[in-house]
Amino acid sequence: MQLRQVRDIAYQLLPGSDRQTTDIVIERDGIITVRPPKRMTPEQVDETVLAKRMWIYRNLAEWRDLNATRVTREWVSGETFLYLGSCYRLQLVAEQDEPLKLKDGRFCLLRDIVDCGGQDAAHQVFEAFYKTKGLPRIQKRAAYFAAKVGVKAGDVQIKDLGYRWASCTKRGDLHFHWKCLMAPLTIIDYIIVHELCHLHHRDHSDAFWNEVDKVLPDYRERKEWLRIRGAELEL
Repeated sequence: MQLRQVRDIAYQLLPGSDRQTTDIVIERDGIITVRPPKRMTPEQVDETVLAKRMWIYRNLAEWRDLNATRVTREWVSGETFLYLGSCYRLQLVAEQDEPLKLKDGRFCLLRDIVDCGGQDAAHQVFEAFYKTKGLPRIQKRAAYFAAKVGVKAGDVQIKDLGYRWASCTKRGDLHFHWKCLMAPLTIIDYIIVHELCHLHHRDHSDAFWNEVDKVLPDYRERKEWLRIRGAELEL
């Protein structure tokens, strides 16, 4: 990865791919990433970025507007936290046999975790919950949709992917951000299908979106939900 600057646009140049077109993306953290065809030199990529600068300006402005509503949650009883698209109120409890439980419609969190470890400790406990509870669900859905997409899914993992919702390797391993487990099931399904279709097409060409459309004809609505409301999926 290489950091480059074209006038007032700073971007990360990713390794070239077998694609025929240059893929410019505003990532979830606002960073601009560019993945060009292997045949292009860095200077040629700079020219492409410059030619696309108005598109980049518009999308950066939109990113700033969407992220202005980013949610900041507090670790106090009564605060709401998301799981599979539903909101559950937090209840700090003195005793229980696990650090965090989803019980009787509430997230029950041991009070000592917040009192002794603070926000970071509470965050880690929630992240572990999403990873542990979400993995079997995503594995099951990935297997279900892999058959529909016509591919064989490899190893499925849930981890912190930084600014990406998910990724897939060339051999078919699927990685999902634990924050996906905050989204509604319809959105999780879209993220899964999106990655599976990359096993047919590594880019975001028309052929790729046609594959997505075959499995999820309403994928545009799901994609738009994630674009607009993805900033809400935060701890």
